[in-house]
Amino acid sequence: MQPTLYSFVLIAGALLSACVPGGRTEVQRLDRAAFDTTVAGKPVSLYTLESGNGLTMQVTNFGLRVVSLWTADRYGKYDDIAVGYECIERYIHNDGERFLGPVVGRYANRIAGGRFTLDGVEYRLPQNNNGQTLHGGLKGLDMVVWDVDSVSTNAIRFSCVSPDGDDGFPGALRITVNYALTADNAFVITYRAQTDRPTVVNLSNHAFFNLKGEGNGPVTDHLLTIYSAAITPVDSLLIPTGEVMPVENTPFDFLTPVRIGDRIDNNHPQLKNGRGYDHNWILGHAIDADGRWRRDGQPLLSATLYEPLSGRTLEVYTDQPGLQFYSGNFFDGKTAGKYGKPIRFREALALETQHFPDSPNHPQFPSTRLNPGDVYRHVCVYKFGIRQEE
Repeated sequence: MQPTLYSFVLIAGALLSACVPGGRTEVQRLDRAAFDTTVAGKPVSLYTLESGNGLTMQVTNFGLRVVSLWTADRYGKYDDIAVGYECIERYIHNDGERFLGPVVGRYANRIAGGRFTLDGVEYRLPQNNNGQTLHGGLKGLDMVVWDVDSVSTNAIRFSCVSPDGDDGFPGALRITVNYALTADNAFVITYRAQTDRPTVVNLSNHAFFNLKGEGNGPVTDHLLTIYSAAITPVDSLLIPTGEVMPVENTPFDFLTPVRIGDRIDNNHPQLKNGRGYDHNWILGHAIDADGRWRRDGQPLLSATLYEPLSGRTLEVYTDQPGLQFYSGNFFDGKTAGKYGKPIRFREALALETQHFPDSPNHPQFPSTRLNPGDVYRHVCVYKFGIRQEE
């Protein structure tokens, strides 16, 4: 019998599918028993959410970590595209990498010298990163056992109270965070916080993604678009200089899709400071014609990510003024992920929606001040999809 065009298409598709690293015919959920424990007398567990359309996520209330995130590629094969650990003990004891998948704060990113001044009072914070405060300090929200207020098939609501003076920050901060998966395969994070004293707040999610699947190779072949015309350049300690640097004619121009690895090793001072990309992009939709931050509360498309081999895509929407793109420059392969594969150099990336780093020390930046009676709000949407053709 002569082969038909249809049979050639099937054979070609099968060959291409076989070339995709990893891949399973179905989702492989982690064992909840490996996460059931108590920390500081509070119960910790693992929760599974489903979109109803092929997206499955597992999270723990210890730091609100995204532990696994399964989605299909263009060939119908599933991979876990979030980097994480297979048991709670590795998170508790910071097995090689502390910030895998949690909510970070009370101030995400860095504060210079571990200090800032508010209403004439200087506040000193733990210096946990080259003399700077990173992601809240020594404890931070990533090391907190959050209360689980409600759980459904596709959503979970968490809350906690960060007490006055927690890691040096003023004010008792009441925080709620909602994780939800939607029918169109979006992971929606909604933050809300209130304080009883003037304070500064900047929360973010620190999920690490590899659209090929955890441990399946570098992210430098992903194509990235960031809808931004400028970054906040940093010094050798990754603290903003206070300037604004246009991305035009630099390796930081991602206004059109660019393969991440194409310019990452260019001889540019900012790339040397970050050992690659570890910078805050100023989101154009957040700045008005006079250079002021718009507070219109509308989450808009801020970045897109595409992995050509699998066909997986990620769109990032936010109402925040900044996006931190970190290209995994400090992974060294000494720590393995949840399936035993090493997490190597630039094998995962983070796209963190946020206010700018060190804003309390830069009055020209969008303010991170929160007063009693006001509400901190933040929406981040990670929407996953498939592109059928390159």
